[in-house]
Amino acid sequence: MSVPAASPLFVPGEDCAPAWRAAPAAYDATDTHLEILGKPVMERWETPYMHSLAAAASSRGGRVLEVGFGMAIAASKVQEAPITEHWIIECNDGVFQRLQAWAQQQPHKVVPLKGLWEDVAPTLPDCHFDGILYDTYPLSEETWHTHQFNFIKNHAFRLLKPGGVLTYCNLTSWGELMKSKYSDITTMFEETQVPALQEAGFRQENIRTEVMGLVPPADCRYYAFPQMITPLITKQ
Repeated sequence: MSVPAASPLFVPGEDCAPAWRAAPAAYDATDTHLEILGKPVMERWETPYMHSLAAAASSRGGRVLEVGFGMAIAASKVQEAPITEHWIIECNDGVFQRLQAWAQQQPHKVVPLKGLWEDVAPTLPDCHFDGILYDTYPLSEETWHTHQFNFIKNHAFRLLKPGGVLTYCNLTSWGELMKSKYSDITTMFEETQVPALQEAGFRQENIRTEVMGLVPPADCRYYAFPQMITPLITKQ
């Protein structure tokens, strides 16, 4: 008897956005998995990769914006860097409560911002951040592969100071692309991500990536490729 194929993360037309804010944040007993509305939002095996993103976003020090808090894996690493302020956007009620408690214990100033980034980012001033880390979960089938571009094109470039660094990921998208369309992760990034980054205003010569080896557990629903890619994108 054949093993049934894993069900897709989203079914056609699915939209989780209306229910996402109030949906329970299901952290498991060992604090190694976070699920919301049955979606695998974050897992602790990602830690080395999250630390790589955090190092990129905090590489200029100063004021860092993080979009999506999750399990605080990247956020805790950002706090180890010589930054001055750490602004964090988070929309889910339960995750935001964890963010508020976590913020009280950190060495550097934390500014928790409640809401969808689509609502919060337009209120933030231009040229305000030395680094940005964008890692949110896609909330609909329609934006599964593209939600990061909406943030990058509409906000990331204007929010960064000149010389500031953007890093981001969309593991649910990239995991699917590496399973179905690509065998080389750098090629995947160059073909599916770089054109949108250039459209947002970033120059080709200021778009850099680093690849690390990291093997996901066999039961991970969203990523199976044994490498991860960290973008390092500098605003000229």
